[in-house]
Parts: sequence; structure tokens; C-alpha cells
Amino acid sequence: MRAVVTGASGLLGANLALTLREAGHEVICTRRAGSKVAHLDHAKLTWAEADLADEAALRRAFDGADWVFHNAAAVTVRQRVTPSIYDTNVLGAERALRACQAAGARMIFTSSTVTIGLATGPEPADETSTWNLPERGLGDAYAVTKRQGEERALAAAAEGADVVVVNPGYMFGPYDARPSSGRVLIELHRGAIPALTPGTNSFVDVRDVARGMILAAERGERGERYILAGHNLSYTEAFPMFAAWLGVKAPRFKLPYALCAPLGWAGDWMERLRDAEPLINSSTVGYGFCPDFRFSSKKAEAALGYQIGPLEPAVLETMAWFRGVGML
Repeated sequence: MRAVVTGASGLLGANLALTLREAGHEVICTRRAGSKVAHLDHAKLTWAEADLADEAALRRAFDGADWVFHNAAAVTVRQRVTPSIYDTNVLGAERALRACQAAGARMIFTSSTVTIGLATGPEPADETSTWNLPERGLGDAYAVTKRQGEERALAAAAEGADVVVVNPGYMFGPYDARPSSGRVLIELHRGAIPALTPGTNSFVDVRDVARGMILAAERGERGERYILAGHNLSYTEAFPMFAAWLGVKAPRFKLPYALCAPLGWAGDWMERLRDAEPLINSSTVGYGFCPDFRFSSKKAEAALGYQIGPLEPAVLETMAWFRGVGML
């Protein structure tokens, strides 16, 4: 198959491109002009310049494709939806969908677990869960715009477009050049996470997600969503375990919400005053204390054959990659 991967300079896109090529597929990767891809020079990937703001360029890049894996997105912790975030995550998704339809290709649309909804009982959330993040104070710019982009993808599928949606969990793995989710491992290694919060997340090896996405391309049903999550762990469980694997001292003190909440509110005000990405705000605090960010991958397991492996290799290989490129 001829596969096009948008967002291939990022953690998921890079691992997906390499996994596709290892499986014998022809791979074209898109990038914006000026994107930093030196960390992938050794892989000798084939690149096409195509910004999400340029539908004509997307059409050229997607021409002749069998599959388009749309991963490119603006990742942010901002509270306010800016024009740039909306253009990338919503309007950019629409442009990519139209370009994919023009090419006659199947789109595997990468969404996120933030578009699913929080668990409302002892069982983890699944594809049928009601989206309730705004009601729980977690409707930040990323969650809102990813949800809107996903809605555009599902609407296109309802009108006949060949679109499958995947919702990955919190991923670890090599080629995290930004870094994105792997930053927490760097901070643990540096001793910069002094305390724990009781929130939860669904941690997974990015390569398991990449394989799940290929399965979604091969076996997924048009218009369906598939959660590609992993190990549901609280931060009080996960961080000491990660620290043990890294051979560093684990944080032990548990932060009270009453101490963190004012810091989050202060971050909200600083974002408004400076119009800049905050280090912490009420949403990041909310996630840190939310015990319901838990997800089930049973649908993907049954319908696609999705499987997850242990986390330790993903954590250790992430850190090895960071060391290899001088990020530690």
C-alpha cells in the first residue's frame, strides 16, 4: 500500500512511518516548510512539503495514496482556543479530509482520548461514553478543538467518506523530539517532579499504537472510533514505577488539591495577560487530580486485533533515545 503520514516529525507520526515501512508499505511523510526532521535523517524517509493551511499542497501530497494517516495537530495546554489552534486542529482537519477524498484514499484520522469522555463509574470509559470534559473543568483548547476535528471526520464518514478514527492514549517511545509525552520521564530523571497527584492516565508504547493504526487501516469500519489506549494507572502508581526503572529516586509526597488549585488559576490569568503557553493552569491541575481519565481498548482488541505490550521497554527505550540525541 502507498501510505501518506501527516505530522511525521512528531512522536506518533515518526514511529508510524517507520512501522509502516517495516511492514513493506510505501511511505510518504508530509512536513511544513522549516520543520525540524534531523532526528529522522538516518531513516531516509521520503518527505513532501504540505502545510495543513494549504489544501492544494495536501492534494499533491495525497495523490496516489491508498491510506492517509492524519496525525498533524497543534498540541497545547492553553485554556483559550486561539485562531492558530483552531485553524490547525479543525480547519486543517477539514482540508486534509477533502484532500484525502479527492485522492480516493482511506483516512485514518488520529484523534485522542481527550475526545472520549471521562469514566463515570468503576469501569473505564469507552467509545460510547458521553463527552463530559468541559463539565469537569477539563475542556481546554486542545480537547475542544480535537473534539471538533473528530466531529468533522465522523460527519464526512456519515456522508460516505472512507474515514476511520483512532483515539490513542498517553504514549512513550523513541523519536519524541519535541519532547511531548516523554517530557515527564526527563523531569522524573532530573528530580524535577517532587510530589505526586492522584489522577490517572492510560499509558502505552507508541509502537503498539502505530501497529493498531495499521490494523485500523486494514480492518477498521468506516465511521467507527477505536480507542488505542494502554495501561490505566494512577500517577501515584506510575511515577514511582517509572523512577524505579530509571534508577532514580521516586517522588513520595502527595500534593493536596488545595495547594495546586491556586497555581492553576494563576496560570489561567497569566495566559490571558501574556497570551503565551502556560507551564501550569487549571486544566493541567484538573488532569493531575482526575481519577477518571481511564480508557478501555476492548473494541479495538475485538475488532482489529489490537494488543499492548509492557511499558518498561517503552520507558527505557525512550530514555535511551533522549540520551542518544543529547536531550539528557
